[in-house]
Amino acid sequence: MIATTAAPGRVPVPAGRNVRRRRLLVLGGLSAALAVAVVLSVAVGARPVPPADVWHALTAPTGTENDIVVRSLRLPRTAIGVMAGVALGVAGALMQGHTRNPLADPGLLGVTQGAAFAMVLAILALGVTGPYGYIWFGLAGALLASAGVFALGMAGGRGGPTPVTLALAGTAVSAFLYALTSALVLLDEQTMDIFRFWQAGSIAAKGPDVAWQVLPFIVAGLVVALVNAPGLNALSLGEDVARSLGRNVTLTRAVGITAITLLTGASVAACGSLAFIGLIVPHLARPLSGPDHRWLLPYSGLAGATILLLADVIGRVVAHPGELEVGVVLALAGAPFFIVLVRRRKPVRL
Repeated sequence: MIATTAAPGRVPVPAGRNVRRRRLLVLGGLSAALAVAVVLSVAVGARPVPPADVWHALTAPTGTENDIVVRSLRLPRTAIGVMAGVALGVAGALMQGHTRNPLADPGLLGVTQGAAFAMVLAILALGVTGPYGYIWFGLAGALLASAGVFALGMAGGRGGPTPVTLALAGTAVSAFLYALTSALVLLDEQTMDIFRFWQAGSIAAKGPDVAWQVLPFIVAGLVVALVNAPGLNALSLGEDVARSLGRNVTLTRAVGITAITLLTGASVAACGSLAFIGLIVPHLARPLSGPDHRWLLPYSGLAGATILLLADVIGRVVAHPGELEVGVVLALAGAPFFIVLVRRRKPVRL
């Protein structure tokens, strides 16, 4: 029997259709919010650009200063912000779902520290100083670190890695790589300066080449994440129930970790460490989407991109004519916001 809802004198409408309609409306609202954030990111900065000039730069550029600012600086920065926000939002939702830990974030798999260690090693040993070079080392380090965490999580287990073993292995690998990275940056002042700027987290001073480099990995990660959503829904009912439904638990976790690694690794390698996006965004999206990861993942991606762009705009405004790095703004706003969220809301059970 399908539940129906109807006002007096109207044809009953299936309840499932109402739920789908509401979810589509929320998806449209989040998309509109992201569009507003994109416009603000392109128009607001140390040099304000009127909307008419923004439109002129996008449609019929003539080489004016505003055209150069919009096309050469603001658009690549905004594009990287959207990609990083979507990637970290989706990765955070996946991470919390697979570990069943509401305090988990993508860095729990050692991805952030793996990228940091590989980049510092490339700068110190190979003399790589530009983002176009060390971004590949960062991505490789993220992939290797997450593979090591997954291997440690499987060690000694018969049924594959569990949320507890993954969390413990990720914590151990992150701590070890952090110690190695700290030791390396102390050896060279130039390496420390480059690493310090990268670690603060920034989407500024990134050209279109960086966006094109990370785009294939983020697209691949999003595709894998969407493929993983039905299996993650089954896992949320418990591993025994998931197995009874015909799900391969180990394969489902491996697919999810692959998506997390691709998304987080590409974002971290391009922008540095951007805290709180992957931690907070799923908590904001889950009350809107419910436990269904087929909706939670796109909600988290759109919300993550919107929050990241707005944080970047705030960083440009509050420190005018200079600017605060977006990672600093996220840390300053994210910590108290998360405390308020935990105190005022009963955490959603994962």
